[in-house]
Amino acid sequence: MANTPSNMLPLRTKAPAFSLPDTISQKTLSLSKLKGDKGTVIMFICNHCPFVIHVNKMVVDLANAFAEDGINFIAISSNDVANYPQDAPDKMTIHAKANNYPFPYLYDETQEIAKAYDAACTPDFYLFDDDLKLVYRGQLDDSRPGNNLPVTGTDLKHAINCLLNGKQNEAPQKPSIGCNIKWKK
Repeated sequence: MANTPSNMLPLRTKAPAFSLPDTISQKTLSLSKLKGDKGTVIMFICNHCPFVIHVNKMVVDLANAFAEDGINFIAISSNDVANYPQDAPDKMTIHAKANNYPFPYLYDETQEIAKAYDAACTPDFYLFDDDLKLVYRGQLDDSRPGNNLPVTGTDLKHAINCLLNGKQNEAPQKPSIGCNIKWKK
């Protein structure tokens, strides 16, 4: 299990546009159609990473809790499926349904979107405002597999609440830690 940190894209960066296939609906979906009225959480995840598995339930809970507030969640997997077949689109569909994902689970086959976001690990979280400007990037919370800290979603939840309440997020933004994205050779 690699401990790869986020690259911490600069705040106020405009979210790179994309249109990617959704492994749940089997439709191609674009950021412009998926963005939330008040904000958008984009996260790079995958099926097999123990760091993602560790936080899956909390991510689903947060997506459900903030949906009524105009915050949409979008999950993207960019892993090389030739070398990591457990992350293939058909397996993504099964994984999303088994975990009750209330958000699209998009497949970035070319890995161009992960590169555009400077994504490094799974999970990697980004929160954009209603103009798709980056206001938070980094970890969900301090919990990691094996560190015995509860999964609370504190860091991301705080960032979302700051956005919704029009407050500056003064809390330190810590990089996420997870498995590295499985880049194609």
